[in-house]
Formats: sequence, C-alpha cells, structure tokens
Amino acid sequence: MPRLVSLRDHLDYSDTFALWVHQQFAYEYSEQPLVDWQREFRDGQSNGEWHTLVALEDGELLGGAALAKNDLPERPDLGPWLACVFVTPQARQRGLAEQLIEGVYSQASAKGYERLYLHTHDRGDYYAKRGWEYVELFHAWGKEHWLMHRKL
Repeated sequence: MPRLVSLRDHLDYSDTFALWVHQQFAYEYSEQPLVDWQREFRDGQSNGEWHTLVALEDGELLGGAALAKNDLPERPDLGPWLACVFVTPQARQRGLAEQLIEGVYSQASAKGYERLYLHTHDRGDYYAKRGWEYVELFHAWGKEHWLMHRKL
C-alpha cells in the first residue's frame, strides 16, 4: 500500500522526481537545464516554493504532486498552485494521482488558502470531473493551456 509523505523528509528522492517532472513537462523546462531545476526543486522543499507530497511503496518512488507558490510566471497574481503531478507508468490506474492531488488540496486548505490554481494543456477534463473549474484559455510554451481553479 503506497503511503504519502512529504518530500522534505525524504530528499533522497528529490532529484529523481525533479527529473521525471523535467521530462514529463519538457516544454516548460526547455530553457532550464536539468541540474538547475533539480537544485531549485530540492531547495523548494525547505523554502516553501515547491512543497511536494510523494507516494512511496516498499522504498520505491511512485509519483508526487506539489503545492507551489508560483507555477505560471506570467501570472504572479495567482496562487498557490497544484503543480508537478506525475505518477510512474507502472503505478498508474491505482488512484495515486487523485490521492496526491487531494493531499495537496488538504495541505492548502490547512494553510488557510481560499483556492488552488493549476494549468494544463491536455488534462482539463480529468480535473473538471474532480471539482476544478475552467477560468481561461491561454497560450504558453507553444501550446494552448487551461487555467483552472478549485475553491478550498
């Protein structure tokens, strides 16, 4: 059974998860070298920029999701953000992404935030079925993206 834990307490998984995010969302990181992103992401676990929950099972990293202060540089007026949602292919279809998302949602609520934001270019329907609302369509990184939010 996977358990959700704070990456801050398991930093030995940080570089691996940052690598997965860098690869999965390569269009966002095209101008940021992997080593720079790994450093930013690792530092973000202690400075609050990228507070991340990860799913671990028998010492294996299965995925994660972050509560980010800013995940869309063009919109510094918005936040916090659900970001970096990723589950390894072999761990999919087990409900882990939804558990991670709900974990981030609970953390944001406990911190007193009123809403969470996210952006997606291909998973809007997934999030809409889980209570997220479409806010606006925008263009970034050469793709159309949806800005979405969910009230806490």
